Amino acid sequence: MTPHRPQHQFYGRRKGKPLRRLHSELMQTLLPKIAVDLAQPLFTTPAPRMLEIGFGGGEHLAHQANLNPTINYIGAEPFLNGVAKILSEIAARKLSNVRVHYGDARPLLEALPAESFDRIYLLYPDPWPKLKQQKRRFINAANLSHFARVLKSGGELWFASDIDDYVQWTRHHVAASKLFEEQPDAQTPFENWVQTRYEAKARREGRGSAYLRFTKTNLT
Repeated sequence: MTPHRPQHQFYGRRKGKPLRRLHSELMQTLLPKIAVDLAQPLFTTPAPRMLEIGFGGGEHLAHQANLNPTINYIGAEPFLNGVAKILSEIAARKLSNVRVHYGDARPLLEALPAESFDRIYLLYPDPWPKLKQQKRRFINAANLSHFARVLKSGGELWFASDIDDYVQWTRHHVAASKLFEEQPDAQTPFENWVQTRYEAKARREGRGSAYLRFTKTNLT
């Protein structure tokens, strides 16, 4: 199978350790069945839709999909090993409400229908901490505009990070966009929260997290 190669410039790794045999088989057999095909209907039911961008190892995505079988989920991830892990979770839990986009999320955002999702998750995105790297951060004016277009009226953007600078960056850019309103209580984890490996690493290193909730305004 030849993975989708986005036209956008992509930063970061696409591959890690060699895949196990089961993971390799799932990439060949399961992924084509549940991969996002924008030429076809995303889902066959009118149930709520959630989009997780950069799902990492898939812990949160699989957990939410398992808890909420009547909600439809799309996960976007460019990292091969992360995609293989979510495929194994989907197979093991027999999840029928998850679709996967293997590749950069930006072309997906540009192609998704307007007002088609209820919530977007962006959890522990790469903070690109160096000053010269910050232009690579996923929270920027262009992507916020795409988020607002894709979300339904009253839809939500949920963002979590353990990097204070990125939290403030996100608040600043969201406020400047005037597309979303921040909701109170950034210290309480999201409902039905499951700790991801990135959050576990942050705790081991003594960092707390912020859980930001933004609601799409009526201006879009």
